[in-house]
Amino acid sequence: MSQSIERDLLFLLHDVARLIRVEADKRARVYGMTRAQWGILLRLESNPGLSQKEIADLLEVEPISVARLVDRLEAVGLVERRADAADRRIWRLHLRPTATCMLEKIAEQRQELANFVTGGVTPAMREAMVEGLLRIKSNLLQPVAAPSSRAVAAGAPAGETVKESA
Repeated sequence: MSQSIERDLLFLLHDVARLIRVEADKRARVYGMTRAQWGILLRLESNPGLSQKEIADLLEVEPISVARLVDRLEAVGLVERRADAADRRIWRLHLRPTATCMLEKIAEQRQELANFVTGGVTPAMREAMVEGLLRIKSNLLQPVAAPSSRAVAAGAPAGETVKESA
């Protein structure tokens, strides 16, 4: 059964996620920020005191990238670094009071973006998509045995083994 790429679920998920990132980037630039900086502010709002390494892990970027982003956030007075009480090599990040206004703008933009991307989508369709995506996410978080190197080398589909010849 041949399916066009335009209706292939994995391609659609990739394309939609990319288009949402592009739109979010545009919205962040209006405020002189980046989507990544918004991500840091949102993470710190819900988890004050995260380390730069913890944020890097959450955002799936290198710690040096987070350090540069935090440098900029610190320079504009939105974030402050505090030394960790137990390990002075670790910086704990905290929002400054001035971040409240930016977080309100981010919340407005997130709501506007959500309304924009779900235009014409009924509440039932949206709920079904959320449930489906939660199921997909759960599947992807399950540990999966890697295909054996022999199976891959022999060109067998993942999950099948290659029988040894006598």
